This record gives sequence, C-alpha cells and structure tokens, in this order.
Amino acid sequence: MYTDLALYIDGKWVNGGGRKGEDVLNPATGKPLAHLPHAGKSDLDQALEAAKRGFALWRATSAYDRAKIMRKAADLMRERHDAISKVLVQEQGKVYVEARAEVITSADIIDWYAEEGRRSYGRIVPGRVKGTRQLVVSEPVGVVAAFTPWNFPVLTPARKIGGALAAGCSLILKASEETPGACVELVRCFVDAGLPAGVLNLVFGVPAEVSEHLLAKDAVRKISFTGSIPVGKHLAVLAAKGMKRTTMELGGHSPVVVFADADAEKAADTIAAFKYRNAGQVCISPTRFYVQEDAYKKFLARFSDYAKGIKMGDGLEKGVTMGPMANARRIDAMESFVADARSRGGNVVTGGKRHGNQGFFYEPTIVTDVPDDSKVMTEEPFGPIAPIVTFKTFDEVVERANALPFGLAAYAFTSSHTTAAAIGEAMESGMVGVNSVAVSTPETPFGGVKESGHGSEGGIEGLGAYLNTKFISQG
Repeated sequence: MYTDLALYIDGKWVNGGGRKGEDVLNPATGKPLAHLPHAGKSDLDQALEAAKRGFALWRATSAYDRAKIMRKAADLMRERHDAISKVLVQEQGKVYVEARAEVITSADIIDWYAEEGRRSYGRIVPGRVKGTRQLVVSEPVGVVAAFTPWNFPVLTPARKIGGALAAGCSLILKASEETPGACVELVRCFVDAGLPAGVLNLVFGVPAEVSEHLLAKDAVRKISFTGSIPVGKHLAVLAAKGMKRTTMELGGHSPVVVFADADAEKAADTIAAFKYRNAGQVCISPTRFYVQEDAYKKFLARFSDYAKGIKMGDGLEKGVTMGPMANARRIDAMESFVADARSRGGNVVTGGKRHGNQGFFYEPTIVTDVPDDSKVMTEEPFGPIAPIVTFKTFDEVVERANALPFGLAAYAFTSSHTTAAAIGEAMESGMVGVNSVAVSTPETPFGGVKESGHGSEGGIEGLGAYLNTKFISQG
C-alpha cells in the first residue's frame, strides 16, 4: 500500500547509487515503511541545471498550454486520491477522511492556479507625451526553491507547485523526509500529465545541507518556505545575501475569542473539531482559547464532551477520529507543555498523557486556569492540547490575544455584527475567522504577519509571489 521512494531530477526517478538515506516510519506503529534516498551535492547541482533548462522551456510555453498540463495533473490526483490518501495516512498519521480531503483540496488548488495563470494580465498606463506607450507586464521570477513540512505532505507542496508553475517558473521542491511518499505520488501526477523534464524536481536530504547548497546559487531567484520560525529566519538571512524573493509561512499560536453573546455550545462544537484535526498539528490550529466569563462553563462542558468522545487509533481504521502525532518528538513536547501547566497551577480537565503502548499517540487534552505567561499560552503547542481561560472585556481580550509575536490565524465567535466587525479589525493576524474556520481556500490569500512570516499563498497574491513586475516605456 505504500509507495516506491525516489528523487525526481530532470525527468528521471533516481534511487540507490550508494546514496545516504533514512527510514520512513509509520507513526501509528513506530515501524519502518520504506527507505528514503537523500540527494547528494551532485544531485542538487543536476536538479539546478535541469531547473534552469526547464525554466527556459516553461516560461516560453503559453499560459493556455501550461494550464492544460496542470489541469490534467489535477484530474490524475482526483483519480488516484484513494491510493495517495492511504500513503499519506501511513506516513503522517492523520485519519483517512482528513487525508482524502487534503488530496482533493490540493487538486482544486492546482486547478485554480491553472486558470489564474491565464489571467496574469499587465496593463497600459497612459503616457504624458503623445506617441509614448507605457506597458506594465508580469514575468516569472525564475528558478524557485521550495521547502515543505510534514503536517500537510500534499497540500503544502501543491500550493507552491501550483503558484510557481502557473507563473511560468520551474522549481526544486524539497519535501519533508518524514512524509515523502504522498509528495512522490503528487509529483508523479505531474509527470504523467506531461510536464516537461526539469520544470519540477523533487529532492530529499538533510534540510540544512540542501537549503544552504541551493540558496547559495545565483540561479535560484525565489524561496518559498513553510515551517518553523527559527528555520524561516535562517533561510531569510541566506536569501538576503542574494537578494532572492521570499515567501515565509511560519508558525503561529492562534487565539480564539468566544464572546458571551455567542452560542457557546455551537462555537465549542465548531472549534473543537477544528482544534483536534490532524491531532492539532496544523499551523492555523486554534491554540489559545479566551472565553468571556458568562459563557465559560457552558463552552468548557461542551468542548470537554467533544474531546472525551474522540476515538484514537490508526487513521485507516473505520470509526477512528484522531490519529497519532507524526513523530516521537511531538510526544515529548506535549508532555513538556502539560508538566509546565501543572507546575503553574493549571488543571488538566481531560487527557494529559500518552495513549497506548505503540506508536505516537497522545490524548486529546484540555487545561484550564493557566496564566498567560505559561508555556502553553506563549509557545505554539502543535498538538492536541487546548488551554481554555476566561476574560472580562473586549479591550482586555484584544490586548491578550495580540500580546504574542505571532500573527498567522485568529478566530472569534459572537452574535453581534458590531462586535464581529470590531474583533476582525482588532486582531493582528494575517487571517481572521469570525463565526467561521474557513480561512484557507485556493482562491484566498494564506499567510501571516509579525513573526508568522510574510507573503501569501493562494489567491491572486499567491500567483503574484512568483512574478516580477516590469515597466516598459516605448516612444
């Protein structure tokens, strides 16, 4: 049921050859699924040369013809969604229904970019002198180096591939070594759709070695990174040395504000389901819950009922609603968050410990009565832990919600149109969901502010991230 793992360079799948590598583990069992080859420096140099040739070919291909290949790839993703989803579950841990939704949504992303690439229009600016034509045109940036994490092994690469290809760029994608199989199958869809050799290259390896090698090359003109804040800052420094364009989608710590006038139980149902999606391993996962005092008891009771009703297990088993954490490191992190909360007077309402004796399972957890300077309230948990605390006034909660250096996503629930408008404006965040958690769609911008990064993926902003603007004045 798993897939054959390989690098994809210059139109060829390559493996073996004495390359170093690592085992890919199933987080539900902790056992190996397959062995993944790493790219050496010569592989990376070959990928770069291929991407340079691929860029020359792809930028000369009309947006109309580029779109046809991209749409065919999206159709193949839909045809193969079941097999790709099962590969994804085995290596990442999320339940099948979530994996399937990820693959289908990724196909939608590719489709949307295929069409939007045909609308990358310029404009004519009236000249001040008769006989002068002033043209503004958009041109592809060039070769792109893209880096993606393990929590969404298909969707995050699809965003970067979609934007780059639609703009006419070529790219070298370094996907996560912990979840390579689903991305291999994603790339295979583009290969089988007829994408020319060199336009898309897939590599794996020691992350620091791959990034430092590629970012030092003049041919790479754009970096798109999704991952942690420290790594993002490091890559931004490397990119600055060559004045390379960057898109940085980094960590967050999303506040949720539930006002007393909201339907507390409905809000709890909505946000709890979103909280425990992918075991909380989502960059826009709700992670700090502020509930106005009059709604607190009702919200907490309903949220707790939801958490206690979650069935844990292998994501391919029927009836399972939450899978394991992606790796052993996440278990250690959860234990650290809970230990700190307890030491600060926090109350563990439910969960708070590992589940089972194999794999990387951690119980859906709720902690209350934690101070704002506790670890779980100041550091992104990236797991199934929900700290829930109270607040009194609008101004107070805004100050607390905006106090951290992160600004990726934020959520609020209220029945007041006035409050809805006010909280949407007050949140220092790249995305705000008011009475909604739908902050990520193919046609809308996805990105953060402050230390959560800069630039957007999705929407016309996501396409523009791969385009240079040129002004031509013709007399």
